[in-house]
Order: sequence, then structure tokens, then C-alpha cells
Amino acid sequence: MSTNYSYRHLYYFWVVAKEGGLTRGAERLGMAVQTVSTQVRELERALGFALLKPAGRGVVLTEAGQAALRQADQIFQLGEQLPALVRDAASTPSVRLAVGISNGLPKLAVRRLLLPVMDDPGLRLLCHEDQFEGLLSDLALHRLDVVLADRAAPANPNLKVYSHSLGASAMAWYAPKVLVEAAKRDFPQSLAEVPVLLPTTHSAVRAGIDHWFERIGVKPRIVGEFEDSALLATFGSGGMGVFPATELVEDKLLSRYDLIRVGACEGVQESFFAIGADKKVAHPLIRRLLLAWH
Repeated sequence: MSTNYSYRHLYYFWVVAKEGGLTRGAERLGMAVQTVSTQVRELERALGFALLKPAGRGVVLTEAGQAALRQADQIFQLGEQLPALVRDAASTPSVRLAVGISNGLPKLAVRRLLLPVMDDPGLRLLCHEDQFEGLLSDLALHRLDVVLADRAAPANPNLKVYSHSLGASAMAWYAPKVLVEAAKRDFPQSLAEVPVLLPTTHSAVRAGIDHWFERIGVKPRIVGEFEDSALLATFGSGGMGVFPATELVEDKLLSRYDLIRVGACEGVQESFFAIGADKKVAHPLIRRLLLAWH
């Protein structure tokens, strides 16, 4: 079957079907009956089925024609909405910001990092979460405007991307109420006794946490490891264990998850980066974001 037809052919058929005949359809279109008939036959030839059949002095739809009419109704009803949609879009300008969120970045920190641009009245925010390497590829292909991550982009001559630091935040330990007393008793040595939850090694801060344990001579009692930081906090707040998190989101951990701070993870910080595809940042919202965190 050929699909070599235009929407003009379909539109002529639609008008004829709605008007109930070639003559009335041609009158509505302001065209000769023969011209309209030729256009409808072109559509039938392309689809490989007859859409109209004679009935008395007029025509009626075949079963194939009824199916085509249902589809055409949807197409041209949407088309009738186009002027209003374009008018609304033009009268309400928006600034599109496509952000890639590395799955190693704490989700509770993402909104805090984006706060400097969240009050823009024209903001249209698109967030995509994925593996770090996949996001960098999408960024290089200009499918994303910026990538937020917990690490800088690695040096790669084939991948032209540029990392901008958004600063760092100290890490601390948090516990649900049922574990607070045990966790605070002789902290941080208590982490060898109480159940501990950790981010998986996909998170850049995990290496720093492991080194911290080595430095203080504690072998933690690990009962769970989570790739998603929000999931880690959810299980932690449910009583499964004590866990480390960036102090940047401490207020959310205490209020939303009803957790209690146990103590600092001395010397360990979580870093934040905005990675772009251009050395000189052109996007106005990304420029604002970088200025706010410097």
C-alpha cells in the first residue's frame, strides 16, 4: 500500500463525507466537482481501498470510508484548535530548561539547587533522570541544556562538555527516633552496632564515607544499600537504619521524614556540579543558576 498522499486529499474527502456528497462538498470548498472527485480518487488509490460508493444520486461511505472518516475527524478537529494554541503560546512566552539529573545526586537536593531559577514566571522545566554517562551523551547532542551531578565530567576529547562547581555540603548522620538513643551513644563507634544504610558505590560520596569509616576504625553494620537517595531516606525513616546525608537537605530530613541528626561525618562532603555543552554559558537560567551558587 502506498502512503503517497497529502492531507489535502484527506481534507477533501472529509468535507465530502461531512456534506454527504461530491456536489455539496465541492460547493463548500468552492471548487469544481471534477477536481474534488479526482482528489478523493487519489486518496483511495494511495490507501488501496474505496472510501465512497454510489447511493442514488449521491454517495455513501464504505466501511473503509467510515474508518477513514473517524481518523480524519480527530485530525481536523485538532487542526481547528491550532490557531488558538499558537495564539496562547505566543501570548505566554516560556523559557524551556531541560535538566538531566544524575542518579547519583540526592533527589532532595535537586530542588534546592534549582531554587535560583524556580521563580521565573516563564519557566518550563523538563527533568530527566538517568545514568551519568548517558546524560553526558544527551548533553553533547544538545538534547539537554544542563546536567546536575555529584561529580565533574571526566576528561574526554570526544565529548565536549564543561563542568561548573555549584559548591559542596558537609555530610551528617541521621536516625529515626527508635534508633537515636543507640546511635548517639558513643557515636561514631556506635555505627558498628546499630543498623546502617548507605548509598551504593554509584554515588561519588560513597568513597568518602568508606574512607571515613577506615579513618575512625569502625566497621559499620550495613543492612542496606540504595541507589536512590529518596528511597534510602524513606527506609531510614521507617526504622531500618541510620544513614548519612548531605546537610543541604537537613531541614527536609527533620521535618518531612521525622528524622533526628546524630552527628557529623567529619571531613566528608558531597559536591554538586552543573555540566553544560558550551564553554560560554548562553542559557539565561543556567547563567543565573551558576551566579547564585558562586
